[in-house]
Amino acid sequence: MRAHGQRAVVAPGDVNDLDFLVALVDRTIAELGRVDLVVNNAGGSMSQPNLDTEPRKIEASFHFNVTAPLELVRRAVPHMLERDGGAVVNIGSVAGVNANRGSLTHSVTKGALAQMTRVMASDLAPRVRVNAVLPGAIATESLRWWLDEKASGAREVMAANTPMRRNDTPDDIAAAVLYLSSLAAAWVTGKLIEVDGGALGAVLLDETPDL
Repeated sequence: MRAHGQRAVVAPGDVNDLDFLVALVDRTIAELGRVDLVVNNAGGSMSQPNLDTEPRKIEASFHFNVTAPLELVRRAVPHMLERDGGAVVNIGSVAGVNANRGSLTHSVTKGALAQMTRVMASDLAPRVRVNAVLPGAIATESLRWWLDEKASGAREVMAANTPMRRNDTPDDIAAAVLYLSSLAAAWVTGKLIEVDGGALGAVLLDETPDL
């Protein structure tokens, strides 16, 4: 960014710590003077079969995927309203709108984030737009770790089950976020944009056995 004459502030921290989110917004205002956009990109969770899902694990996932994004938006929006408004982009998951076997924790909490996006869009309109990007299976480090636990050829199976015949990349998601953040999406709010290569369901079947 500096090469293009822009400023960047790096603030390492844990978004599960709500006090850190307060400090993050305060530092942004102190160093950059304004907030125009919030992208809630941190999130995720590991799922287990239904009867193995302990309350403490799903509660921790709700905090990570729902409470933390809510708090960051709650702290940032007043600064947006001091100027010309702004935009929020939440990073959800297609798991939040599909019912894939073995994905209880991830699906339920990302589903809550999807509904929160819709309600936020209604509450904050017309001056703040709120949308969500719902990725499919993205080739991140966490997915690579998960795939390494699967049988060989899992990546190829996923690509074959995706109409675009490849696996998603972080750049695919970044492009969707850029669109929703820009004036090109000035008339778009409350929408869940699926970025999954056209997949109609799970691209890799879960191996959870029948009860």
